Amino acid sequence: MFFSDQKSSATITTRVTSPAKDVINVKFVHWSLEEHGPHFHLHQHDPELSISGKKGENIDLNSGSLKLSVNAAPNELDFKYTGLNAVKVTSHSFRSIGYVRDQTTDKSHQSDGLFMESEGYMLAALDLGVGEKIYGLGERFGPFIKNGQSIVISNEDGGTSSELAYKNIPFYISSKGYGVFVNDSGKVNFEVQSERTTRVNISTLGESLEYYLIYGPTPKEILNKYTALTGRPAVPPSWSYNLWLTTSFTTSYDEKTVTGFLDGFRKRDIPLGVFHFDCFWMKAFQWCDFKFDEDVFPDAAGYLKRLKEQGLKICVWINSYIGQASPLFEEGKKAGYFIKRTDGQVFQWDNWQAGMALVDFTNPEACEWYGGYLRKLVDMGVDSFKTDFGERVPFKNVVYHDGSDPVKMHNYYSFLYNRCVSNVLTDALGKSRGCLFARSATVGSQQFPVHWSGDPESTFEAMAECLRGGLSFGLGGFGFWAHDIGGFEGTPTAALYKRWAQFGLLSSHSRLHGSASYRVPWIYGEDCSKVLRDFVKLKISLTPYILQHALEAHRKGTPMMRATFLEFPEDLNAYSIDTQFFLGPDLLVAPVFTEEGTVSFYVPLGEKNEISNVKWVSWFDHKKVYDGGKWYTEKHDFDTLPLLVRPGAVIAINRELKAAQDLNEEGLELLVNGPLLSTTTIELVDPDQTYTVKRTLQVEPDDGRVKVSGHVPPKITYLQ
Repeated sequence: MFFSDQKSSATITTRVTSPAKDVINVKFVHWSLEEHGPHFHLHQHDPELSISGKKGENIDLNSGSLKLSVNAAPNELDFKYTGLNAVKVTSHSFRSIGYVRDQTTDKSHQSDGLFMESEGYMLAALDLGVGEKIYGLGERFGPFIKNGQSIVISNEDGGTSSELAYKNIPFYISSKGYGVFVNDSGKVNFEVQSERTTRVNISTLGESLEYYLIYGPTPKEILNKYTALTGRPAVPPSWSYNLWLTTSFTTSYDEKTVTGFLDGFRKRDIPLGVFHFDCFWMKAFQWCDFKFDEDVFPDAAGYLKRLKEQGLKICVWINSYIGQASPLFEEGKKAGYFIKRTDGQVFQWDNWQAGMALVDFTNPEACEWYGGYLRKLVDMGVDSFKTDFGERVPFKNVVYHDGSDPVKMHNYYSFLYNRCVSNVLTDALGKSRGCLFARSATVGSQQFPVHWSGDPESTFEAMAECLRGGLSFGLGGFGFWAHDIGGFEGTPTAALYKRWAQFGLLSSHSRLHGSASYRVPWIYGEDCSKVLRDFVKLKISLTPYILQHALEAHRKGTPMMRATFLEFPEDLNAYSIDTQFFLGPDLLVAPVFTEEGTVSFYVPLGEKNEISNVKWVSWFDHKKVYDGGKWYTEKHDFDTLPLLVRPGAVIAINRELKAAQDLNEEGLELLVNGPLLSTTTIELVDPDQTYTVKRTLQVEPDDGRVKVSGHVPPKITYLQ
């Protein structure tokens, strides 16, 4: 370096640490300014980094199987990550780290001369290998493979048919066995093989950029390490896996309407577990005042009590906005519980409820105030809150109680909002006794399940885009997810209703919901009632299996609904598939997305440790078997769809259950698909305490059959 190079030039300081094995944290800093936050809550441990090399030349940093080699020779800076067997993972190559000044902003004036203001952006570009594919970045409804896309991490209320997303997660998974988490709660830009065809360009507004490179090498191991850092999914209560029914959004309803719906379900023997009251349980223009509209529900407390006596759980719609007509508005305004403008006035607008304000969840007293009204509803019998919205949050010209940066709070608001509501339920009902039904999310929100996909149209295409969104979302460490059966916008055809019911009831959570039309099945034909009944009962019978793998989601961050490559990372064909999924590890589900019932699906090639002559088996017809590594095209009536049992699987079911929360173990049955190579452990989870394993069964190979050790041997059914 010449001495003259030290004048009027920028430098970037790099800090490298390791918070856990196989995880390397890198932070690039231009100016060392105070960072106002908000910041993600990360679970970091003592560094596990070993360093070797010579200053000014090559430096190697090792964390478990992950190695970062830095070429620190003068004018030769580059970073190279390698994994097992010294195989390259990714790198920062030529001109991939930088700082950019934008002098075209509102505060940039040429007349200021030397002191002209600018905005700064940090840039870091990570190299992509040949054939490398990128996934995740939140609940995104466009192409499942993110290569070729420019993605902005900014929570928006955009439905399911655009590049906008309710749930943005600055974390992606690569097909090469690593993940990248950008530790920035604000707007992050990812240009995935778009601006540069050999790179993922990452840029953030501000003076620093920080990321964690997480080495697997399997996708499940990546998620395990990522959720160990950002938070594990909580376990929902067992009752939440039952069917949910809502009033729909803008429909007209009262106590008589609701009672009629419930009577219709009982008459048709369709098990129903949760009833949800959407927006108009409160008086119009007063959202939210957290009071049942007395003109519609004159004895709300008594009515909820009667619903509970029928065995139903209750959910009500809320959001974090307080309309000016709500009695709570003046109360919150006087106490300083709302987000304010820079002039000290309450931030208000008409974009949803007239003159509405937003609760400032950075204020502990505001959280207590807001939560107090929710506790009154819990005392009335409410078990769940649908925490709608959380995306329409101003990012400029506002002030938060704790001084947080409004740009970063735009995304992070959803975390504080849902955490506040989740804490109310946990405090009032106990751990895993209540749950949310949330729309918005950011990093860490997986700790507050359940989430749903927002507002799809009532079309087969929207049904498919919902699945893409759910698969992408699950790759962000979110264990539990649902969607509106039948679609939200519009009215489904009978065929679409039945196909979506199949899909919905093989998802982790299942809800009938629409916008301007009801979703009770008999409106669309009694054949819809039959399909719904059959698949509700099928799902209830899967309760032991679902509860076991819900606990796995909590322990390891593996979602209940899994992309095919998550289960079969060695099968290269699996990486492009986005029209099917796995429910848990052993059930392949291929929803039917056509009016006529035709469906094409791929059966993955078995892993090396699977017995080669054991085939996949149809759930509905055990005589139908499938070889792995092949595509199949079938035509299905409305009573079936491709639902396949994995070779070597042992699945616990109970056909005697009437609801997911039933404690009855009589009828416990093990479905065994083929000989086992090794012992399989089945954990029977307590439906009353879904964090707790009630007892464990050991299923051992026994000369082509199995033997089971554990209390009360179950019935065993061999599928082949």
